[in-house]
Amino acid sequence: MTFWEHLDELRGCLVRIVIATLVAAVAAFFFKDLLFSVVLAPKECDFVTYRLFERLSGHSANFSVDLINVDIAQQFITHMRVALWIGLLAVSPYVLYVLFGFVSPALYKNERRYAVRAVGGGYLMFMLGVALNYFVIFPLTFRFLGTYQVSSEVTNMISLTSYISMLLTMSLIMGVVFELPVVSWLLAKMGVLKAAPMKKYRRHAVVTILIVSAIITPTGDVFTLSIVALPIYLLYELSIMVVARSAVNG
Repeated sequence: MTFWEHLDELRGCLVRIVIATLVAAVAAFFFKDLLFSVVLAPKECDFVTYRLFERLSGHSANFSVDLINVDIAQQFITHMRVALWIGLLAVSPYVLYVLFGFVSPALYKNERRYAVRAVGGGYLMFMLGVALNYFVIFPLTFRFLGTYQVSSEVTNMISLTSYISMLLTMSLIMGVVFELPVVSWLLAKMGVLKAAPMKKYRRHAVVTILIVSAIITPTGDVFTLSIVALPIYLLYELSIMVVARSAVNG
């Protein structure tokens, strides 16, 4: 195929991806009540995470945080924005399938095998990161920041835009962080990364993980910091195992 034929093929792939995303986004848009019952669930005190920690700690998880809207069109814009993101998330397997179908003819057999593993593993790890954020990290962070007061005379008035932006941003961050084992595996296959230096600088990695966790969830308590830092540390240890195994298998 010529350069222009490749370009036409890429354009066709992008058109199919855009159409699939828009169809899924429109479908999500019309299920507004279901959509926002899921998106806004972490702000309610009866959310599954709060109830679980209430049982484990024996302390009541009752709290109240109300969201406000200050712009006349913001609720409609937020509705479209969330529907678009959910639509993209819903069709993401198809997006990966289409893009891989475009790239795979240019790969050798062994490269195609590695690409399938990298794409499949990367997608799975990204979704695990998003799920961990939705069920653990974001609820704990929102509960702390949403109820924190410097004085009883100051009332929190949290905007819908702030809530949605925080949820989407933290989901993206955790999804990217969970790509650590996949990236480590790819670097090991390229001969760039070895297990020995990762073990040698483990303590440095722990300090870095604690700093990153403190930035992601600035709650100030050790328990919440541990909830965030522990999965990231386990990802680092998993990465060491993956890199070591890659070296053994060649």
